[in-house]
Amino acid sequence: MKLPVSETNAPVWRDITVISELPEQLKPLNELAKNLWWVWNSEAKTMFRSLNPDLWRATGENPVMLLQQLSSERLEEILADKDMMERISAIYKDFKEYMAVPMRKDVPSVSYFSMEYGLCNCLKIYSGGLGVLAGDYIKEASDSCVDMTAVGFLYRFGYFTQTLSVDGQQIANYEPQNFNQLPIEQVLDHNGKPMILEVPFPGRIIYSHVWRVNVGRMKLYLMDTDFDMNSEFDRQITHQLYGGDWENRIKQEYMLGIGGVLMLQKLGINNRLYHCNEGHAALLNLQRLVDYVQKDHLDFNTALEIVRASSLYTVHTPVPAGHDYFDEGLFGKYMGEYPAKLGISWNDLMNMGRENPNTNERFSMSVFALNTCQEANGVSWLHGEVSKKMFAGIWKGYSWEESHVGYVTNGVHMPTWAASEWKAFYAEKLGKQVFVDQSNPDAWKGIFKVPDEEIWNMRMTLKNKFINFVKRDFKAKWLANQGDPSQVMSILDRINPNALIIGFARRFATYKRAHLLFTDLERLDKIVNNEQFPVQFIFSGKAHPADGAGQGLIKRIMEISRMPQFLGKIIFLEDYNMIVAKRLVTGVDIWLNTPTRPLEASGTSGEKAEMNGVLNFSVLDGWWYEGYRFNEKAGWALTDKRTFTDQAQQDKLDAATIYSMLENEIIPLYFAKNSKGYSPEWIQYIKGSIGDIAPHFTMKRMIDDYISRFYDKEAERCNSLCADNFKLAHEIVAWKEKVISLWNGIKVFDIKQHGELTSSVTGNPFKVEIIVDTNGLGEDLGIEMVTYRIEDGEEKFEGTRNFKVIKTEGDVLTYELTSKVKDAGVFRYGFRMYPKNPALPHRQDFAITRWI
Repeated sequence: MKLPVSETNAPVWRDITVISELPEQLKPLNELAKNLWWVWNSEAKTMFRSLNPDLWRATGENPVMLLQQLSSERLEEILADKDMMERISAIYKDFKEYMAVPMRKDVPSVSYFSMEYGLCNCLKIYSGGLGVLAGDYIKEASDSCVDMTAVGFLYRFGYFTQTLSVDGQQIANYEPQNFNQLPIEQVLDHNGKPMILEVPFPGRIIYSHVWRVNVGRMKLYLMDTDFDMNSEFDRQITHQLYGGDWENRIKQEYMLGIGGVLMLQKLGINNRLYHCNEGHAALLNLQRLVDYVQKDHLDFNTALEIVRASSLYTVHTPVPAGHDYFDEGLFGKYMGEYPAKLGISWNDLMNMGRENPNTNERFSMSVFALNTCQEANGVSWLHGEVSKKMFAGIWKGYSWEESHVGYVTNGVHMPTWAASEWKAFYAEKLGKQVFVDQSNPDAWKGIFKVPDEEIWNMRMTLKNKFINFVKRDFKAKWLANQGDPSQVMSILDRINPNALIIGFARRFATYKRAHLLFTDLERLDKIVNNEQFPVQFIFSGKAHPADGAGQGLIKRIMEISRMPQFLGKIIFLEDYNMIVAKRLVTGVDIWLNTPTRPLEASGTSGEKAEMNGVLNFSVLDGWWYEGYRFNEKAGWALTDKRTFTDQAQQDKLDAATIYSMLENEIIPLYFAKNSKGYSPEWIQYIKGSIGDIAPHFTMKRMIDDYISRFYDKEAERCNSLCADNFKLAHEIVAWKEKVISLWNGIKVFDIKQHGELTSSVTGNPFKVEIIVDTNGLGEDLGIEMVTYRIEDGEEKFEGTRNFKVIKTEGDVLTYELTSKVKDAGVFRYGFRMYPKNPALPHRQDFAITRWI
């Protein structure tokens, strides 16, 4: 027998995680690390960094991982450092005092649902602006003591990290998160074991763990299906944000909406209002309808009144193609059991998600949200107008101008996005009350009294901090991915603090038009290579892995940045995340934004720049359409007027305008420096930007707007509907059912017009009488004159004038309108009947009309 040279089986490895055990005196650090209050408290964040600066950077600014990896020697050093221990104690005391402030009782409680949240860099449950906005919002809810609970997902892989190949091709890397190393806590049941949420799906139960993120005084609860009680097919639900096929998407949205409501119930949380941040979570109202029908024994229509009155839908998407639609077959696979639970037909349910009922349209989550939410809003004034047009087909009897869809312009959480240096500066120069009263412009007026030199020194401090960040953090990445080490060092050496640095960072979708700057490379060459007036451009951003055009833009920018004339003048920072974003919006001189109007619903990166004395140069779209008007000498704008219908021609014109404004306005202004090395005119722009614009775009202003425009009035109406065992809700439903049963029996007997309306002179009076058999509706039937102005071949809504009832004979009513011709022009008018009830929140709540 020949002996084998070697024989063994495959190794059987077992994982073990070894973490540092904190001494008793340092246990407050654990509590601080597990509450994201440290994200916007500069003292706490700086304290964590100082425990081990290199480890802080290596962990991606993750205090939980930092504490787990501190060596025993370092822990002993901290314990022996009296100043450090006093510092920890003082910060912990501030934290406990912050947490002890009670929630407001004058604002209704809210459950907030969102697919993503951008709270800090180390918690990868966001992809971009929508998530960062949601994260900022719940931070402000904490600061403003609004009783809000947030619902979302804990993604195993989150959104991708980005690397670039040598030729500039984006590489998407999905890296699993170790939940035990994140600033989160697993929710346990009464036995001390992980809570298991059971969500009924067709033919099976899907199980979810529940994790809690402490966001100051706020709680964010995250569902996680990635464990062995679920099949591999279902574990993937919480693998990736916006990942997988349409079936995985509907499972995610089922889990977020229906599972999210069930989770809140299991946690014993019963808030008054439900806020749906985008249409992804719209199915939350389907589960709420089921609960009212099955638990409160309400009929479907009464349940719908209650659900609608307590729901708000915020839309962030300005084009119909950006909304989620599901084929009827796929939707039926997952929702087929719900009509029976609600006592309605399958067609009834499908129609709730169709703009045109009783057709073969796919089920739209946005239409369902609009049909189950009393209120809806866009995220800037302009986006509100765009949304009215986009959704006009749902309420066909009314023009888009009459829509109830409102708006709240997005803001940013100033304590998160203002640099720690600026926050200390504001506290000293404006007083600490500015943080409490951020949305009050008067609180910021002190900035105009600050000496110019101090503003300039602050800007240069942040600029140098940014440059040092780039040289330190990107040197290794560039050496690894960009081939030639000498070229990398040349780029780093050419980053110039004396140059005008212009930043452009965002998601690389084609409508963002990152390519505009490169329309005329010869002209751009002259701009960036003017030795007397040096200019540099910094780009950063990710393209969706399925967006080939967006990835092509990144590749093209990388190619241009390596041309000899642009080396070190055009720079791309890879893996755009919250850390890179913070450094950019605090460190560059100008924030450039060039979207195709009106496709920028709001945009918030420019608002973050405002908090740091960085000036905006942007298309008049989204938030800047409003912001620029507060002070037109505090930034620059590309016109909102369109010259060409052909987009390529418009792009060329806009690019030429950008070059011209840089050459003739912006660059000369920046370099008009005095003997102290700065431009006094530039400082005036900065002061105007901070003093006149920034206060209007804080998250404090935004949450105040949501409270005053939506939360308060919805809560008041919902309370009245629910009072006395849903008495008013039952009455409204009975009235609506009566109207529907009688509507087709209404007869118009006569229309009498006194005074000429086919052609007239301004100031001329006219009178119209309409005699109607109301079929029993009486004065619940309203009639109005609707007028459109004809201009340039287009109809523009002019307004309405209401008729008054002047005579009643049984069911026959005579309506009269007496008025005058006010304006000259060409008009079109008509007479519209509609049901009237003061208990309705707005016309679109019961959008039945008839033209006569």
